[in-house]
Amino acid sequence: MQTQLFIDGRFVPALSGETLAVMNPHDNSKIADIALAGKADVDRAVAAAKAAFPKWSRMAAMERGRLLLKLADAIEANTERLARLETLDTGHPLRDTRLLDVPRTAATFRYFGGMADKFEGTVIPVEQGFLNYLLREPVGVVGQVVPWNFPLMFTSWKMAPALAAGNCVVMKPAELTPLSSLAIAELMAEVGFPPGVVNIVPGLGHVAGQHLAEHPDVSKIAFTGSTAIGREIVRASAGNLKKVQLELGGKGANIVFEDANLSAVIQGSAFAIFHNQGQACIAGSRLIVHRSLADEFAERFIALARSIRVGNPLDPETEMGPLTSPQHRDRVLAYVQVAREQGGEILLGGKAPSEPALANGCYVEPTIVRAKPTDRVCQEEVFGPFVTINTFDTEDEALAIANGTEYGLGAGFWTRDIQRAHRLARDIRSGMVWINTYKRVSPASPFGGVGASGYGREMGFEAMREYTQAKSVWVNVDAQTPPWYPR
Repeated sequence: MQTQLFIDGRFVPALSGETLAVMNPHDNSKIADIALAGKADVDRAVAAAKAAFPKWSRMAAMERGRLLLKLADAIEANTERLARLETLDTGHPLRDTRLLDVPRTAATFRYFGGMADKFEGTVIPVEQGFLNYLLREPVGVVGQVVPWNFPLMFTSWKMAPALAAGNCVVMKPAELTPLSSLAIAELMAEVGFPPGVVNIVPGLGHVAGQHLAEHPDVSKIAFTGSTAIGREIVRASAGNLKKVQLELGGKGANIVFEDANLSAVIQGSAFAIFHNQGQACIAGSRLIVHRSLADEFAERFIALARSIRVGNPLDPETEMGPLTSPQHRDRVLAYVQVAREQGGEILLGGKAPSEPALANGCYVEPTIVRAKPTDRVCQEEVFGPFVTINTFDTEDEALAIANGTEYGLGAGFWTRDIQRAHRLARDIRSGMVWINTYKRVSPASPFGGVGASGYGREMGFEAMREYTQAKSVWVNVDAQTPPWYPR
């Protein structure tokens, strides 16, 4: 595995010589020591990206796309290696990294590889005698900061549209989980990406991340992570008024109406919260269930959650692995005490598993809590296998509960009533809405939120717009000098 910084097409140590241990969350054993980027390393990465930008941005879009397509092929050819590395580093079950994380990563690079030469400009109808058109130009050097919960997949979400649009990238992966991002850098070098186009600098957020956000030669900063750090990113970006894109926290509402297909709801809701141990900003962490279904739903949902196989993520039979760090495990378990203090009822879980084989890891059992909509566990992002249940009587009440947090990333509901479906999709305050499903994503579909969940969009044509700026060009097609003052 690669453990050094990737700058200007080469793997290099940090200038300070500092390293940081990367741990296996299954048993807290050390996987490797990685180079730890400091401010000087960020400076040389930005300098490399800045030097590479003129040639990369002027390269034929078809050629940029061809390299992204080659990278997608290389990722698929290395599926087993990347899947095991991601599982080892993050705790994602191997069945998920094989079937979801790696294929989604390849699909995203392939989608934007295909889009690179299909992102068109616009002709605007203006007054007679003039032609006005828009060029979409890359912004320049882009800083990207990605979190630890889906490091492999987020590498593609961030880099693919930026590169397709002609930008150069300096990415800071989370210091907890840098290994798969460095593996992607290795594949990029192998398939022929020019030096300096992509640079990867694992480092501490308050050092490398802060410096990247402040850097005067970075034209845009794209960040995925907590709302609190997102606000810090905005403040740090003010020096050169760089473009900012934020994909922040969520507190997903998952509403179950009285006419829903309960079997589908149970399965879909389990995936919504327990996939990746609930470590997802779009997790369906607030179940809002019609009172007429509440008892039956709770009984069946608890039974399914109790049956989830928690264990070593490298075991192909494991359905839920450990959380990614001891600190985060302790944070999630602290919310169990918060729930109790505010009168919540722990219906399932709320503790680490009792199996001796899991004792050294960062495990938390699937946890289901009955709580009031205003309780902290229904308002704050827990980011673990932790779901609350509320009940409602009317559609208006359900909508009020769903919209009753500062977040607005993803939300879903289950109903057979098509009028209700369109009405609620319109009225829910959320960047994404799922109807009779939950937590579906695609490289073609915009991903992002409103309110405390941030602004800007990943994926699709919206992402290409995020990584370009419009230039308006006016042409006097009659070749005549107009009067100095229009009459």
